Amino acid sequence: MVEFFLQSDIDEIAERLDSRQRFEGKTVLITGARGFLGRYFIEVFKKFNRSYFNNPVQIIAIDNLITSGQIGSKFVEDPNIDFMEHDVVKKLNIEQPIDYIIHAAGIASPHYYKKYPIETLEVAIIGTQNMLYLAKEKESKFLFFSSSEIYGDPNSANIPTPESYRGNVSCLGPRACYDESKRVGETLCYIFQQKFNVHTNIVRPFNFYGPGMQEEDFRVLPNFASKIKSKSPLKIYGDGKQTRTFCYITDAITGLFKVILDGKKGEVYNIGNPSPEVSILDIVENIQQVLKRDIPFDVIEYPESYPSGEPYRRCPDIQKAKDGINYIPEINFNEGLKRFLTWTNENYEGK
Repeated sequence: MVEFFLQSDIDEIAERLDSRQRFEGKTVLITGARGFLGRYFIEVFKKFNRSYFNNPVQIIAIDNLITSGQIGSKFVEDPNIDFMEHDVVKKLNIEQPIDYIIHAAGIASPHYYKKYPIETLEVAIIGTQNMLYLAKEKESKFLFFSSSEIYGDPNSANIPTPESYRGNVSCLGPRACYDESKRVGETLCYIFQQKFNVHTNIVRPFNFYGPGMQEEDFRVLPNFASKIKSKSPLKIYGDGKQTRTFCYITDAITGLFKVILDGKKGEVYNIGNPSPEVSILDIVENIQQVLKRDIPFDVIEYPESYPSGEPYRRCPDIQKAKDGINYIPEINFNEGLKRFLTWTNENYEGK
């Protein structure tokens, strides 16, 4: 059976969470439970139950399986996990109490939100509203997964980008279905917090990566890893000078847990690694350093399947998360790449 994670990563996340005991005996509902991030939450909770808790945390895992893929998509039987195949766009009836709702359902890959634009809008708007009503009913703490995409294409004066930046986003175009849906989702969280006193928090992830990403995710690092596995030249879209920062999955999940546990009511937090800011061409150099060999690549036009209008720079200001929830990324880019590429070499087919 293919493992979508490195057990050492799960152990590392669990060890870094000093406040983990606050989950003991609680019930957590996770949407997007078979997605990249949802599966990590579940594995960390399973680790808590095995190693730290006498009274286990109970998981209600929800997913409609539209983009969940195959790697690690099936759960091993676990008495503390109740999986439900369900689309959050439809109302969900849950009888038992729920202490936390982690609303991670969504279509995050540009390839897939271009393919499923209506579904992308619906899950972030209708699905979020449904989950917020459930949080209101159950008096649950609610975590909404927004995106760094809500900032659009910031000007240089707003990079690194703080949570206070209002964005430079177009409501028209192939990326708008994702960007605007997340902005509406944030507004819904604000309304439910103000009107119904729901304890909401919003996270804006910045380019998370790590073991468990689907080979056909179509974002840059899985694309590169797949080509390396197949011994084919890497394909760089555009001029390769667009820049990003990347956050390894252990730092990402640790930060997300910290928001759930310690985030101030109604607040939004950037979660990511602010350095290094690297171009796509730089990433090739980093990969060559990690693998200690030359990697051929071609610079090509964007494919039709990839939505145009990609932001030129993307880098988070995480000072608010540092000060408010003690969020400090620990894994440097080359170390994260080493772990990721070791895993993809074992688990990708090469396409």
